[in-house]
Amino acid sequence: MPVGVATAQRRDVPVYLKGLGNVTASNTVSVKSRVDGQLAQINFKEGQNVNKGDLLAVIDPRPYQVALDQAQGNLSRDQAQLKDAQLNYQRFKSLQVDTQKASVDQLEGAVRADLAQIDSAKLNLVYSHITSPLNGRIGLRLVDVGNMVHAADTNPLLVITQLQPIAVIFTLPEENLPTVARHLHQGPLAVEAYDSNDQNKLATGTLLTIDNQIDQTTGTGRLKAMFNNQDNVLWPNQFVNVRLLLETHKDSTVVPSVTIQNGPQGSYVFVVKPDKTVEVRPVTVSFTQNNVASIASGLNPGDIVVMDGQDKLQGGSKVDPHAGGAGGNRSGQGSPNQSSSNQSSPAPSSSGQASPGQPPSGQASPAPSSPAGAR
Repeated sequence: MPVGVATAQRRDVPVYLKGLGNVTASNTVSVKSRVDGQLAQINFKEGQNVNKGDLLAVIDPRPYQVALDQAQGNLSRDQAQLKDAQLNYQRFKSLQVDTQKASVDQLEGAVRADLAQIDSAKLNLVYSHITSPLNGRIGLRLVDVGNMVHAADTNPLLVITQLQPIAVIFTLPEENLPTVARHLHQGPLAVEAYDSNDQNKLATGTLLTIDNQIDQTTGTGRLKAMFNNQDNVLWPNQFVNVRLLLETHKDSTVVPSVTIQNGPQGSYVFVVKPDKTVEVRPVTVSFTQNNVASIASGLNPGDIVVMDGQDKLQGGSKVDPHAGGAGGNRSGQGSPNQSSSNQSSPAPSSSGQASPGQPPSGQASPAPSSPAGAR
């Protein structure tokens, strides 16, 4: 009987938890004017990266310069009047003490008010020169030169988003959260972001934290991961598939999950012996991941197992083995680019009913998606 076979291997198997996420900017700032005036100058280009403190725009500063000059003039006048009142106070100390002291106090208050007016005018001059509050990327310009802008305007002049680093917020089922929290307490956990097709890895980051509550409507918890994003492959509001690397099982014996059969007595595989007959071998599956089954007991590295054509076999059947079968997975290695389940689970059974003399298997369940070339 022609069958496809694979060889059991010993290797490290990563355990991933998979969720859906959205990219979120670390910081987003809507830049608005804090003073009223005509927009006189724009010093940025759309899509430009800027640093904190860079000059972005200038609002006509002349009205505020005039106000500053006026306040400084008032200060000089009041200081002169204060000095004259202080001299008179010293001369007439014995005659009109109370009246002269009140005049001095009044002028001292006027001087302090003038100083405050000067500080306010200087601040308005600073506000007329709009600078970037952070490092980030400028979006599209929302106001053109020559327009009047006001501090009370609802629309900003521009929006700056910080892309480096950038965050990804994703969800996991609530039953996974205690396990994630336990592993996170032991050390940083790696997080991988994949594109919407879940095929191409975009970036690798680190889990930052778990939200402090569970969404009762979905039964999921939110988690936040941070990515350096030096190559700007992640953009705010982008949809991504997220894989959280929970742990790695060292030196596990693995076979393609399609080799696992299920029957009333549990899981088993067909092992090809040197005389090209098959043996029914009970196995214990610890978990499945990326179409790979990790075997806790029952198989040794190097054992050859049937992965295609099991429905026609029974114990002792003579077979003609072909590596990988009809385009099957030859090595039993799963690609990390494939989808992974949220939880470890027993391997699915193959399709078809057991032949006479074969341990009866249960109703077939669909095999998970295989890598390119795998059955």
